[in-house]
Amino acid sequence: MAEASAPAVPSTELLEWPKKDKRRMLHAVYRVGDLERTIKFYTECFGMKVLRQRDIPEEKYSNAFLGFGPEESHFVVELTYNYGVDKYDIGTGFGHFAIATPDVYKLVEEIKAKGGTVTREPGPVKGGSTVIAFVKDPDGYLFEILQRESTPEPLCQVMLRVGDLERSIKFYEKALGMQVVKKVDRPEHKYTVAMMGYAPEKETTVLELTYNYGVTEYTKGNAYAQIAIGTDDVYKSAEVVNLVTQELGGKITRQPGSIPGLNTKITSFLDPDGWKTVLVDNKDFLKELESSK
Repeated sequence: MAEASAPAVPSTELLEWPKKDKRRMLHAVYRVGDLERTIKFYTECFGMKVLRQRDIPEEKYSNAFLGFGPEESHFVVELTYNYGVDKYDIGTGFGHFAIATPDVYKLVEEIKAKGGTVTREPGPVKGGSTVIAFVKDPDGYLFEILQRESTPEPLCQVMLRVGDLERSIKFYEKALGMQVVKKVDRPEHKYTVAMMGYAPEKETTVLELTYNYGVTEYTKGNAYAQIAIGTDDVYKSAEVVNLVTQELGGKITRQPGSIPGLNTKITSFLDPDGWKTVLVDNKDFLKELESSK
């Protein structure tokens, strides 16, 4: 008599997993044309710290992790330099990163004094009172500088443009267990934004999804890569994502398993717009940080 296979987890039960899981946005990964130049700009102009750096000559790339606090508790940026590639196309879909600071005017003056490019001078946001500015880094990535009296997480936003906001909201709620922490519709400027995350906006890093009226597609370029999010179980998380992609679109691009040489378990996927997310095993991630010290 054939052995009975293990009963499949009902999909309704499986879809509850992301809400119970211990999730945190870990880092954003993107490519730069000169690693030392970008490190210099981020440390001198933004006040970030270099947290770790590694060079992988056999694969012809090096990377650096920078942020405002330790990776164990803070969202950081992972900069990737591919040997010999000094320029990338950012595309029309990637929007910006954001940094919160108690004094936008002061920080922008300091950035200007160090040769930084300011694309929007400090001042209140249209139709509101929050003071913001925009700064461009040496590779052309935009950083919104926004006024916030105090925050545990200065690196506070990753903005991506999407073609169908309601579909994207459903995807990130179901596949990743995120919540809409704020939604703003600006018909006079023909756009809507949804801030999505795992805690209130002022306490954490959020994914800012922007829908411009009537625009359903954007170019991705080859500069911005992905965000990484921690999970307690990459296998169960991948099952959830697989289920959600069948309903809303997107696809798994890497089945769950260990990265050769690192032993860190990950899985990766694209959302319905083609934006990539990597889910990283929480315990493995902490071991990876420990071994790099």
